[in-house]
Amino acid sequence: MPMRWALGLGLGVSLAAAAAIMAAPAPPKRPAALQALVDCRKIADDAPRLACYDAAVAGMTKAEEAGDLVAVDREQRRQVRRQAFGFTLPSLAIFDRGEKSDTLDRVEETLADAWHASDGRWEFRMQDGAVWKQIDDNDLPRRPHAGSAVVIKRAALGSFMLNVDGQRALRVHRES
Repeated sequence: MPMRWALGLGLGVSLAAAAAIMAAPAPPKRPAALQALVDCRKIADDAPRLACYDAAVAGMTKAEEAGDLVAVDREQRRQVRRQAFGFTLPSLAIFDRGEKSDTLDRVEETLADAWHASDGRWEFRMQDGAVWKQIDDNDLPRRPHAGSAVVIKRAALGSFMLNVDGQRALRVHRES
């Protein structure tokens, strides 16, 4: 009996490990234009290697002009993550490449406008154009105004808490 239990446990662990390996996302593949440049390093002779680099750079330039290849630096990646704060966009994982996994948990914004929607809940438009809608039934003691300081924090179960000028926080979700 103990032998069957050990075999069953071993099989279960093996299946779990196989499932984890299969579920792990494949590392992103380099764009062809960039891979061509990297492949030039393998050429030992100087003249052919230089010709390879020249051709690869020309290919990258052409791909960039056509919009097939886009290069962004670390600061541009951070800006994209900040602008997308509040949206669920799994495809943004490409912007984490080469960085520590630092999840953005809060943003500080400046309010452009706030109003009560037809359902009586607040809607907030930030100066960067982002629109957040209240999803709880709380109210604010003071009316928000353009220029108010806003802090939006990640909360439980995928929701967010929005705080205007230090007043009580409202539960919100990102509209646009």
